[in-house]
Amino acid sequence: MTGTPPGRLRADAAHNRRALLDAAAATFAEQGMDASIAQIAARAGVGKGTVFRHFATKSQLVAAILCDRLNEFTAAGAALLDAADPESALLEFMTTGVQMQARDRCFCEAGTGIAHSDPEVRAGSNRLLETAEALTDRARRQGTVRADITGEDVLLLSRAAYETAAPMGEGAPDLWRRYLHVIFDGLRPEAARPLPHPAPTSAQFTAVMDESATSSEASALRSEHNSAGRRDVS
Repeated sequence: MTGTPPGRLRADAAHNRRALLDAAAATFAEQGMDASIAQIAARAGVGKGTVFRHFATKSQLVAAILCDRLNEFTAAGAALLDAADPESALLEFMTTGVQMQARDRCFCEAGTGIAHSDPEVRAGSNRLLETAEALTDRARRQGTVRADITGEDVLLLSRAAYETAAPMGEGAPDLWRRYLHVIFDGLRPEAARPLPHPAPTSAQFTAVMDESATSSEASALRSEHNSAGRRDVS
């Protein structure tokens, strides 16, 4: 009796994993991280057991999705490193980051939370930070952003543009563009004054991510526990 070749099994498993990630990403993007595994399984057309065979916990699933998003953001930034105009490249990079947050609630909610204890997510975050710093350095050397602006500043300010407009998101979904340009004008050296506090260091940036991760992971575990309790009752 001839079985399925191992290579085919591996290909099928990779295909199923990708399909689950796509279904989960779409569900989390629409509903946020409170979306249930049951909703994701239904969207993927599989049972919940299949989800857990690929991802032992909801946290692992979120981490895998966040890795995808970080890689996407980093690739977009890397493609801008040879752009002729460093100022425009930095603005485009920041615009990409805010757009990703605006369209994907999971990326926004998990970006400083649940998955930063995951080593692959940490590595992806470091690559993103390196890319942000490289783009910022090009603009600094061009003289189009002030000399004391860092890659950490750029990532944090990109999030600030989204968060500022978020309360108006449904009625004015593109309002973040206004605040991003207000922020970007503040990066320019014209009429710049010394800032009252230094930029966060890479170590401080990582420590804040880790602290947020611990808090968010505990919240996610409570959510999983409560979901399990509801399933038991039903």
